[in-house]
Amino acid sequence: MIEILRREAVYLWYYASVQFLQIGKYWVLGMAIGSFVSVFAKKTIRRLLSGLRNSRMGLAGIIPACLLGIASPLCMYGTIPIAASLSEEGMRDDWLASFMMASILLNPQLIVYSAALGTTVLVVRIVSCFFCGIAAGLSLHFFAPTRFFDFHGFPQTGNHDTDTNLCFRYVKNFGRNIKATGPYFLFGILLSALFARYVPSDKFARLFGRNEGFGVLMAATIGVPLYACGGGTIPLIAQWLSEGMSMGSATAFMITGPATKITNLGALKIVLGIRHFLWYLAFVMLFSFLCGWLVNLLA
Repeated sequence: MIEILRREAVYLWYYASVQFLQIGKYWVLGMAIGSFVSVFAKKTIRRLLSGLRNSRMGLAGIIPACLLGIASPLCMYGTIPIAASLSEEGMRDDWLASFMMASILLNPQLIVYSAALGTTVLVVRIVSCFFCGIAAGLSLHFFAPTRFFDFHGFPQTGNHDTDTNLCFRYVKNFGRNIKATGPYFLFGILLSALFARYVPSDKFARLFGRNEGFGVLMAATIGVPLYACGGGTIPLIAQWLSEGMSMGSATAFMITGPATKITNLGALKIVLGIRHFLWYLAFVMLFSFLCGWLVNLLA
């Protein structure tokens, strides 16, 4: 029995170490870039968003708002206070929706993480998240005639980047990134090793591979409970793709995961209210399924 356990531990260590060597550098680089944007470019992003408010772009304003959401390194609890202040200044709800939806799905750090999955997956993730942000803005513009957001009940959070020395501020931000994402990343490595060792690849491929419609729906659904941190899911997605998961199923998972992460849902429930919150969930599930199905069709 001891010999069997030792052998299995060796197998798991091998799978985990291979995954770490392949993906770890993207994790470190992603944190370095995310911390840089957070420390040195956060105010610029806020200023550009505020400048949009005075433009006359109309509905087209959802495009730069969406792009700025992707560029924002903030978590949802950092994004909502910015959105609240912009709303008080008179920014349109459809622009805010595009900014917030894109910010939920993607950030500079996660873009670098996703590069570990290959160029094709990276491009698909960026494009699908961009169009999800655009679709959110269009949905509010055409189907939500009244105010959609209510930021009054959202608690204000403190700013951790307060050190007067920019170098120290960057190092502290980088350290917080390691503390916040490290356990999830290592747990994702462990889960991917368990999948590689104990889940039959042929059965996995049948479920999430060529059975495209059902596979996309299943991937969109498991994104809800499994997604805790972007860096932590990269090893899982890499393993799933190698086992036969279709590109469309991976796309659906990469949309529903961050969009339904528990911490994001808690913040959104406060600013949306129950009725709009349910509309948000329905939008995310429908868009992820259609996007995954379309990716499989084109791929």
